[in-house]
Amino acid sequence: MHTGISPVVVASAAQARDRMLPVLPVLRDLFPQGGLQRGSVVAVPDGGLLSLAIAAGASAAGAWCAVVGQPELGVRAAAGVGLDPGRMLLVGAPGERWPQVTAALLDGCELVLICLPAQPAPHVKRHVEATLRRAGGVLVVAGDWAGAQARLWVASQQWAGMGQGHGRLMGRRVHVLATGRGAATRPAQRWLWLPGPDGGVAAADPGIGGLAAPALDDTEQAVAVIAG
Repeated sequence: MHTGISPVVVASAAQARDRMLPVLPVLRDLFPQGGLQRGSVVAVPDGGLLSLAIAAGASAAGAWCAVVGQPELGVRAAAGVGLDPGRMLLVGAPGERWPQVTAALLDGCELVLICLPAQPAPHVKRHVEATLRRAGGVLVVAGDWAGAQARLWVASQQWAGMGQGHGRLMGRRVHVLATGRGAATRPAQRWLWLPGPDGGVAAADPGIGGLAAPALDDTEQAVAVIAG
């Protein structure tokens, strides 16, 4: 331990880390505490690669993850954004039993990513959230979830590699917005390659291709529209 650093400070920092699941370094700025708070729900209305990228950091750090309700998901695509196929469970289409399936998975996995077949009834939602808090995992919803602690979505996108109507798609630049509850109410934003030329996730320059990030007041208006 470094001289002058209080054991209480060190213990508090360790406890804070224990309450979080990591995200990929390029996504940390989108979360107020730099990671996924255990017992929380993260909603991703767009689903797709963004929801997988959010799960990738925990998976790469050794957490078991489950993906539910996405039978079309390819293992190669998941691995491309950083998930570890050796620690990933795939459950194709649980149908109306998705709450029971999700609860069972939360008892064994630290993160569950689910594409909901329909919006849950309030009592079902409360039951899933209670299980989530007890298990100390994270639920990433590819869709919307009322009351989610965090919400991220793709506000705009641009594919790279096509020129004059022909060529090969090399990657996609996306402008990701994030908002949430409490300390996370102020929106955050980040430009990303999702996917990049190598199929992974990386920071993108907002000035490439003549696109620029919108001013913060525009972002806040977008958040108001989505949240409203």
